[in-house]
Amino acid sequence: MKIKGYEIKKIDGGITAPTGFMASGVSAGIKKDGTLDIALLYSETPASAAAVFTRNRVKGHSLLYSMENIRNGTKRCIFINSGNANACIGEQGIEDAKTIADICSSEFLINKSDVLTASTGVIGFPLPMDKVIPGIKTAAKNLSREGGSMAARAIMTTDTYSKEYAVEIDIDGKNVRIGGMAKGSGMIHPNMATMIAVLTTDAAIEPDSLNNLVRYTADISFNRISIDGDTSVCDTMMCLANGTSGFYLDEKNYSGYQIFKEAFTKVCIELAKMIVLDGEGATKLLEIKVLNALDKNSAERAARAIANSPLVKTAFYGEDANWGRILTAAGYSGAKFNPSFTTIKIGSLLMFKNGRAAGFDEKIALEILKKKEIVITVDFGEGQFNETIWTCDLSHKYVDINSHYRS
Repeated sequence: MKIKGYEIKKIDGGITAPTGFMASGVSAGIKKDGTLDIALLYSETPASAAAVFTRNRVKGHSLLYSMENIRNGTKRCIFINSGNANACIGEQGIEDAKTIADICSSEFLINKSDVLTASTGVIGFPLPMDKVIPGIKTAAKNLSREGGSMAARAIMTTDTYSKEYAVEIDIDGKNVRIGGMAKGSGMIHPNMATMIAVLTTDAAIEPDSLNNLVRYTADISFNRISIDGDTSVCDTMMCLANGTSGFYLDEKNYSGYQIFKEAFTKVCIELAKMIVLDGEGATKLLEIKVLNALDKNSAERAARAIANSPLVKTAFYGEDANWGRILTAAGYSGAKFNPSFTTIKIGSLLMFKNGRAAGFDEKIALEILKKKEIVITVDFGEGQFNETIWTCDLSHKYVDINSHYRS
């Protein structure tokens, strides 16, 4: 894709697509099925670091360690384990997070303050440190420039596929890369969007500027997705920028900063959409667009209410063009709008216009509803504020997965 004359080119790889990064994913035996469960990311040079964290009042111990440790703004290593969340076990969980950082620091001969930690899985059970510690050492020995895909697999829980995306752009004669990986399939809802995401770039960015970029981008990507309205206790988006490309990102360099921001946003949005499409039991990606609202709050309230409505989500699973559920959800959302000025479309097919039902062909509607990706547009026709939320349908399988998650 091209933006303002710059080409943002999709490339292979995820977190190790940018230069100067290595990663690995190994099986330490945390997961019962023996699949990959420890991921390591390592920057060959000190990197600016920024992160956003879950707003759930209950927070995991590994997450709390990173929240405290992110403050100095530079990092070298990120550790993530899956299969067992280091959460809700008291002082032991805090000590385990510190031990993980100590082991990582000794493996790479760096300060333990250079390490960020994250953990995902079932809460309330101590990490099996007799497996985690040797797992870290194995992962450290297996680091490689090609290891990003293994790391992306190692952070999965109920995900059915790993999620990676990377791009490169030429800015001021410098080839700059941005890569990312994410996990998430259930308990997906904004603030933080209940997932783990890691972004890397070989651009040089001051920590404060990177923090601004991460917060802005998270808000319009990962905080714009919802699967089931639940948020977990271990969720975060972390980013490392190591500067090995030779490009220095300066917010005063308007054109260079803006194109980098667009590319960074694209990586985050693509990862966010992958999470939704892999929602537990999901069969369809639904893009909810609310247009021409009177204010930003109304646009967002309506979009979120539609995205979170079980009736809307089940209608799309059943391929039923029940536009009334969409209008009803907007109506109870608290958004300011007049139904007499409102139109609703599913795909390109008009369903509701200016306060009354619009006749439509059911066969055409069914063709649209059978697609894997569907756009629902609600146009309030009164203002200039727009909002987009991504969600998925709700199927029988979601109940099956979550009825016996611990077993």
